[in-house]
Amino acid sequence: MTSDLLAPLDLAFWNIESPEHPMHLGALGVFSAHSPTAGAHAADLLAARAAGVPGLRMRIRDVWQPLAVRPFSFGGAAREPDPDFDPLDHVRLHAPTADFQAVAGRLMRRPLERSRPPWEAHVLPGEDGVSFAVLFKFHHALADGLRALTLAAAVLDPMDMPAPGPRPETPPRGPLPDVRRLPEMLRDAVCDLGRALDIGASVALSTLDVRSTPALTAESSGTRRTAGVVVDLDDVHRIRKAEGGTVNDVLIAVVAGALRRWLDERGDGSEGVAPRALIPVSRRRPRTAHPQGNRLSGYVTRLPVDDPDPLARLAAVRTAMDRNKEAGPHRGAGAVALLADHVPALGHRFGGPLVGQAARLWFDILVTSVPLPSLGLKLGGHSLTAVFPFAPLAPGHSLAVAVSTYRGQVHYGLVADGRAVPDLDRLAAALSEEVETLIAACDPGPGRFGGPARR
Repeated sequence: MTSDLLAPLDLAFWNIESPEHPMHLGALGVFSAHSPTAGAHAADLLAARAAGVPGLRMRIRDVWQPLAVRPFSFGGAAREPDPDFDPLDHVRLHAPTADFQAVAGRLMRRPLERSRPPWEAHVLPGEDGVSFAVLFKFHHALADGLRALTLAAAVLDPMDMPAPGPRPETPPRGPLPDVRRLPEMLRDAVCDLGRALDIGASVALSTLDVRSTPALTAESSGTRRTAGVVVDLDDVHRIRKAEGGTVNDVLIAVVAGALRRWLDERGDGSEGVAPRALIPVSRRRPRTAHPQGNRLSGYVTRLPVDDPDPLARLAAVRTAMDRNKEAGPHRGAGAVALLADHVPALGHRFGGPLVGQAARLWFDILVTSVPLPSLGLKLGGHSLTAVFPFAPLAPGHSLAVAVSTYRGQVHYGLVADGRAVPDLDRLAAALSEEVETLIAACDPGPGRFGGPARR
């Protein structure tokens, strides 16, 4: 396996990172246990299987010599196999605990070791002896959500999954472009410039007339808390069928309502608050999870936190998302990630910290969805019963929300700055309460959903 230059967006994630803002994704999987030694057995399995997964052997190194195929690669970075790879450096067995989320919060604050392949698997045996958890951490420069899922699945028990499509081959290039393609390249460059200007203008406009809240945009303390919430997917479908829209619309509206409830209860107040939520959108085509690197754009949507009507909040989210989808993921403030393609490697290296600090001008909260297979996952024969995805916190942000659906349930994973959001468990409870509020607002009486009332 040879070295592979980081794509521009991967390079941006690699250089944005700081000790206070590690740029790794996380997923806390909770498994049923057949015996108190199940956690230790799981750690042994993970280490043994990781040795045979090529993607987990890849480290990231700096590139200080321009390559023939990339004349402007100087100052960039590349993935390459680590000749000293040892799975035991990455798989760690911890002492039994009664609170998986508390341990996960402490582990999420620690940056990954940058000199080794940037991933870790922390096995947390449960004190009850009937469960254990595994916290996977993958650096965003190594994998996006779909790629991280593929890598994690490779160390779980074998299962029937669709094989990823073939990786498209890049034709060899010389140091100079083919002159026959200059008219086409010039036209593409002009189009790219126009798109970049449009995105830049949208980002600038999105910063106008903004009222957020210190609870979402506080100075970082470097600490982390995590929390998880499980919601019945059937309840989400009941709301969707009653009010229209998509499952994702309902899940985003639940976040908006929970934030309103939480802000009012803690005394910050929700009046006039409409934070800008960044909703990442994958640009990866189906069945192409194999190619490494992030392929992301996004939508920026204002969450109607200040609206007291739960159904009006849902309608507002649905309208905003429909408008974003009509414009497409290549336009608007949410597509700012695409600008990474227009920055040379040295620009990413020296401008990374500045870009990270500018994140608060672009959005106030991240709300992302992580796909999971509908099939049951296992590790050492122990069933995965819940999985909570965690997103990284950008500088100037106090809260990030990630969502996954798995086997008829919705799992919200919350990551927060520990000092700015000491009451994260209260926000988690507000998510469950908001689902109940929406169900009640939909008035699920006899005949409304084709069956008896919920209560």
